[in-house]
This record gives sequence, C-alpha cells and structure tokens, in this order.
Amino acid sequence: MDNSKFETIAKLLRYYSLLCSTKAGSGHPTSSLSAADLLAVLYFQFFKYDFKNPKNKFNDRLIFSKGHASPLLYSLYKVAGLISEEELLTYRTLTSPLQGHPTPETPYVDVATGSLGMGLSFGLGMAIATQLDKIENKTYVLLGDGEMAEGSVWESLVIAAHYKTKNLVAILDVNGLGQTGPTMYGHNAQEYQKKIAAFGWNTEVINGHDITEIHQAFQNSQVSDKPFMIIANTHKGHGISFLEDKSNWHGKALKIDEFENAEKELSLTQTDKEQIFKVDAPTKSEKIESNNSEINFEDVVQEILGSSDKIAARKAYGLALRQIVKNDPTALVLDAEVFNSTFAELAQKEKPEQFLNMYIAEQNMIGVATGASKLGKKVFASSFAAFLTRAFDQIRMSSISESNIKISGSHAGVSIGEDGASQMGLEDIAMMRSVHDSVVLYPSDAVSTIRLVGEMQSVKSISYIRTTREATENIYDQFEQFTIGGSKTLYSTEKDRCTVVAAGITL
Repeated sequence: MDNSKFETIAKLLRYYSLLCSTKAGSGHPTSSLSAADLLAVLYFQFFKYDFKNPKNKFNDRLIFSKGHASPLLYSLYKVAGLISEEELLTYRTLTSPLQGHPTPETPYVDVATGSLGMGLSFGLGMAIATQLDKIENKTYVLLGDGEMAEGSVWESLVIAAHYKTKNLVAILDVNGLGQTGPTMYGHNAQEYQKKIAAFGWNTEVINGHDITEIHQAFQNSQVSDKPFMIIANTHKGHGISFLEDKSNWHGKALKIDEFENAEKELSLTQTDKEQIFKVDAPTKSEKIESNNSEINFEDVVQEILGSSDKIAARKAYGLALRQIVKNDPTALVLDAEVFNSTFAELAQKEKPEQFLNMYIAEQNMIGVATGASKLGKKVFASSFAAFLTRAFDQIRMSSISESNIKISGSHAGVSIGEDGASQMGLEDIAMMRSVHDSVVLYPSDAVSTIRLVGEMQSVKSISYIRTTREATENIYDQFEQFTIGGSKTLYSTEKDRCTVVAAGITL
C-alpha cells in the first residue's frame, strides 16, 4: 500500500477543513483535523459508493455522528471531485446545502447529525435494514469521544451486538478534548475498549494517525463476525502545531494570518491541491424503493364490527399492523418491549422476521427507525405515549433527516387512572405537534384507528398516532372514510350555540 498517497489526502482534508471554516468565520476545524487520517484511508480505500446513484441500496453508508466535524465531511467531497472549491467555500452560508452540521440537503447525507449520541442508532437502523434484505455492504459511523457520555450510544451498542449486525463498523475518534476541556477518559483508549468489548463488539485500538495501523484495522473490520469498533487514539488539531492538543479551540475558526501559518505547515503544492482521488462504486446497483401499494383493510374493519365486544384503539392499531406486514415485505415493526400492551405483538406473530424488539430503550428505537426508513423500510415504532417523550430529541432529528417513520403512543391520557401520573401521556400531542412537518392523529374508536393507520402509510413526513388503553364502543360504520387533516361532525342542530370538540376516549 502507498502510504504517501493517503498522507497527501489527509493533508488535503486538513487544508480544506481549515479553508472552508476560515472563510465562514465559524465551524469546528480542530475536531475535523483529528479524524482526517482515519477518513482518508476509509473513504479512498474501503468505502464503496456510487455518487451518481446515492440511493443505490448496495452503497456503503457513512454517518458523521460527530456532526460538528462537517468541514472534514465536505472536504472529502472536494478531494473526491464531487464539489468544487467554490462550492466548498459556501460552507455555513444561508443558501448552501453545506450546513454547519450535515443534513440530507446534501445529496450524499442520509441523516441529520450534530445532536450528539444519535449517529450510532441511525447507523444501526441502516445496518439492520440491509441485513434484513441480505445486502452485502457496510455502514460506517464516526463517533467522537465526548459523545460517549450519552446513554443513547450505549443503548445502540448493546442492541447492535444483540442483533449481530456484523455489517456495522464504528470509528471512535479519541482525541481527548471536548468543548470545555478533557473528555471523561482523555486519551485512555483502553478504557473505551474494555467497556465496548463488554457490550459484545469486536474492538481494535490503534494510533489514529498511523496510516498502516488504520489500514489494517479497516481490513480486519471487513471480516468481523460481530459489529466492529475501531478505537483510534488521535490528537485534536493534529497536523498544525499551534492547534494540536490545545484547549479552547473547539468550535473556533482560524483568522486569516493563522490560516496562512497553518497552510505553510501543511506544505502542499498547487499540484497537490488540484488532485482528484477516486472512490470506487459497488459492483452491484439497485435503487432503494418503498412499497407504496394500497393495502385493503376491509376484512379488519369487518372483524372489528363483527365482534360483540368493545375494542380498544391500541388493539385496532395492532390489527392494522398485522394486515400491513402480511401484505408489505418492506414494512418493519419496532417496539420498546411493551408489544403485548401496544398490540404490536399481532404483527410479530404474523411476520416475526419483520418485527424487532428494541427493549426499553426508546431513544435508540427512534434512531434505528430513522436509519431503516432512509433505506426504504416502512417503519412503525410503538411504546407508551408517556415514555416516547424521552426520545423527543431523536424524533426532532428524525424530522430534520426527512424520514417518514410512523410512531404509535399507546396508553395515552388520564384514562389509565389507576396506573398513576407517571404513566399518563399528557404531553405527547403538544410534543409531536411542535415537530416540523409532523402529522398527529387521535382516533376515537377502533374503526377510525384502522383507517388512519392505513392513511399513515402514504405520509411522506413523520407521523404519530395516539391510542388509548380502554376498550370503547365503535362510533363509525364500515363505510366511513377518513382523511388526514379532517374531522367529523357527529351531532348538530340549527339551534346550536356552541361547538364542542373532542377526540379519543373523551369523545
């Protein structure tokens, strides 16, 4: 292997990371510099991606969980010839897709990152989706050591091992410095290795600036029988003497004279700057497509109306899911270990291969749902409405990621009475309504629940359906139709003086 090639690429990545952030007057250049050697080897040796077809399901995937290192991500595009220097220098300007933290406005970005601790969940969702489809590719996630304090990272680690996602490779950039000072373990990479290995991952500790060690670690990751974590000891600001291992540089761009000094240290020629390095495409090509075929729910509605018993909206949700997985191989149902209460168990019993128990880890569940949805899965995720509030940040980032996940919150409202205040989902409507481009549904009986779950399938943004625990009478008949954004007038007279609006069990 020609180490000099990757050393040159790493210098170029450092140069362009400093150039675009200096021009912008803001950004996180030192966080980008620490991972430049790692990404030089990954991107230009192991990564397989068809840039003419970002939706190619055989593409490898790359997620910058440490989204603040966006100068490095966009510099990869520049060195690969995907964007010009002029385009790179629009970084952090109002109309540029090259935002301060990555979003899908950039065509090669699948999910929005920058709210730390989520990238591994997103990557896990993608790895699970491709594993279910028996596609041979890799999902790579770049993590920062600072975000390892986030509990959602450890939720992802344990679930990734549980589902044996050997196609998931994480790169932990242990540069030892956070925003305000040293990270929890500093440069003690062995401390991370001990913990991550205990969660069931294969791990390898390397010098993150040694091209030979980096190459060997990625080579080992290709044949791992478990999810694989490369734990790289690096230095924040590496390659520039006045930045390396220096505190108080996080999130600060260089001044013009500082950039000029840094450029001299990098010693790049004009010929170096004009080089374009190729990223190999996968040998197979097939676009990601979701199944948008209509599913007939008439049999389910007849089943409900033919019963002499009252039926809870949560059970109707499960009956609708059962019909969906029976007819749609792209449907994927997730539940946070309450599927006998949300009735997602009806889908599990019908098609166990299209159901995943995410256990009591709602944040990771929403992250996994987001990642899988971006690769063509029609994802339904359920838990108690009260417990979904702890995943609000993941839901918010899922919306920014332009996902169309469908979420169900059951046991909503005060009607669960005897369970007490901790179980009452009272904030969920307000929470979900505040999410950009969200659709919030609150059916009032089993029939309307079935119909609205059916409508959720075609929603192109994030959607949420709220269900109650108690069995209730059916208000509507089999011919009643429901559209998103609508309401029903159940009783009126010409003498009306006021309007009473209600939904769910209240109605």
